[in-house]
Amino acid sequence: MSRALRLHFGLLVTGLALIVALRLIGNDYAWYTGYVILQYVVLAVAWNVLAGYAGYVNFGTAAFFAAGAYTTIILTKALNLDLLLCVLVAGMVSGGLGLGMGWLTLRLRGVYFSIATLSLAVVLQTLVVNWHYAGGASGAYTMRPQGYAFFGNYSEFLFVLMLVMALGGIAVAAWIERSRLGLGLATIRDDERAAAAAGVPTLRLKLIATAISGAMMGMAGAPLPYYASYLNPEAAFSLTYTINAMAMVLIGGMQSWAGPVIGAVLLSVLQQGATVTISSAGNLLIVGGVLILFVTLAPRGILGLIRARRGKGGGA
Repeated sequence: MSRALRLHFGLLVTGLALIVALRLIGNDYAWYTGYVILQYVVLAVAWNVLAGYAGYVNFGTAAFFAAGAYTTIILTKALNLDLLLCVLVAGMVSGGLGLGMGWLTLRLRGVYFSIATLSLAVVLQTLVVNWHYAGGASGAYTMRPQGYAFFGNYSEFLFVLMLVMALGGIAVAAWIERSRLGLGLATIRDDERAAAAAGVPTLRLKLIATAISGAMMGMAGAPLPYYASYLNPEAAFSLTYTINAMAMVLIGGMQSWAGPVIGAVLLSVLQQGATVTISSAGNLLIVGGVLILFVTLAPRGILGLIRARRGKGGGA
């Protein structure tokens, strides 16, 4: 069995095991908690596609995430589309947004690119705040269906939907690592000028990575109106999404699909535990504390720490 098939089989077994475990728990809050954890898995993996593989730090995560959420609100209001179709359209909208943003900003490097992506979130939030059809500053309500075919309740459906997106995102990220696209992005990350001089189509590869990353973030945001039942611009464009996605990748380790998954699961589980036992206000404090700890003790993240220990063991 090839490495790719083993990965896909492992993802499938893991997904089925999660569904069975949560059904045995039989608690709606467990579905909600699982949904949030998987949502951050998608965001972290998507953020790593551009930052980890190509070396371009994106501060506009919230913009793509919110674009997906508001795509659902608009399509539901205008056409009463099913959520599954909204997710697909949200991916196309956010992917197109990423492609457009990349075309305008990817000629910039370093902090200038990062500032440009942050500006995108500010511009989009301003547009949504003044767009009354999408709810404007007061926000919009979404009526959740009572049930969904093949699922015990709608919370279970939302969890399974996010689970499929998370497993699909991991599979895409793993494919990028093994593909010519991943090799090209790695050369850009290591030395973009040398890569361009060697004939690597740097702009085209960066645009592809930005479109893929944006599409994944938008699809992760598409179910949010049904998860929350109410959404306003302040919540949709919250900087928390950007901070969490970045921190999860840095904690887990960049340049591999496994690092963002490890970081997202670890940090989001800690945050959900703090929400239940302490308060939701302490979430960013947890992010900051854990991030400082890992930057100090393991600057390459958990994966980097594991590889360093294996290297020492092999050398001994």
